[in-house]
Amino acid sequence: YSVRTAEDGFAALAAIRHEIPDILLSDLNMPGMSGFELLSVVRRRFPAIQVIAMSGAFSGNTVPAGVVADAFYEKGRNPGSLLEIVRAMSQIEQSTFQRTHTVAPIWIPKNGHDPSGVEYVIITCPECLRTFRQILTEALYPVYETGCTHCSGLIRYAIVPPAPTQALQGMRGGGSVHVLQ
Repeated sequence: YSVRTAEDGFAALAAIRHEIPDILLSDLNMPGMSGFELLSVVRRRFPAIQVIAMSGAFSGNTVPAGVVADAFYEKGRNPGSLLEIVRAMSQIEQSTFQRTHTVAPIWIPKNGHDPSGVEYVIITCPECLRTFRQILTEALYPVYETGCTHCSGLIRYAIVPPAPTQALQGMRGGGSVHVLQ
């Protein structure tokens, strides 16, 4: 395999603009743009790219709820299983690659609190590009839905999980993105 690396989600998007990969392997916990956000953008802008999400914060081999990926690799598990995932994905012909047609959620970090202490996020509508404040509820759903207050378009969004502490990040080895050709 021809492999390119990027140190974060922004660098990965810049690399993808120069040459579109067949497979993208991304950590979910990265500084700047998280893997959650990166995968959502990649799915919207480059739907032909096959995506593998990886993280030490989730266990098992199924894609965590709300993560827009075709496969999942648990960091720290047998590296041979990652190679099996890549091998299987590389054998799928792009013309026959079928993906479910669900709209990828927009991944948003928590933005703050209003004067009364209620948490909110600022959402930018992908249709009209206007922003609005959305109050967060106590319910823990992986993906929320709301209507744009300006154009009434349906928006699917999810909250970026808080980054692990520095000590925990050091144990897991920081985030990274790998682009496979």
